[in-house]
Formats: sequence, structure tokens, C-alpha cells
Amino acid sequence: ELRGRRLDKIKFKRQAPIGRFVADFLCAKARLIIEIDGSQHADSLRDQARDAALKARGFRVLRFWNDDVLKDLDAVCDTIIAYVRDESLQPWR
Repeated sequence: ELRGRRLDKIKFKRQAPIGRFVADFLCAKARLIIEIDGSQHADSLRDQARDAALKARGFRVLRFWNDDVLKDLDAVCDTIIAYVRDESLQPWR
């Protein structure tokens, strides 16, 4: 859904390098990173440190579980659109 501006005409880059990190998806205009995570990322201290480093560079990191994407893609897409359109929103996890 994030390819080819299919999601509300928003441009995303896939596997975008940002410093020493690689974002699953990046909307550069909104400085929003989308990460799609499996269960190995639950309570990951490494992810928390990575997110803090990216936040320090001015990015917001929005994480979704693989299961959420597979089971409720519409809700995931609606959430992404809301975050792109409202840069004051901050991720919940």
C-alpha cells in the first residue's frame, strides 16, 4: 500500500538509509518512519535506542506489528495517513 503513492498520494521510500540505520519505509516530507515488526522486536532495548537516535535527528518512528498489518490493513493505513497529515502526532510505542 505504501508503494507508488497509492496511499493518499503520499511518497514513501522503502529500505531508506538514515545515517547508520535503515528504515522500513520513510516519508521524508513528514519526517515519518514506518517500521513493520515481528515478535522479536517486543520490548527491544535495541529498537528503543534506535528510535531515540532517530528522534534526536528529527524523525518520528511509527511501529506496527506484522499481525496488525495482515489483519487490519485499513486501520494501519488510516493511522499512517493521520500521522503524515498531522506532524504534531507522536507515536504511542
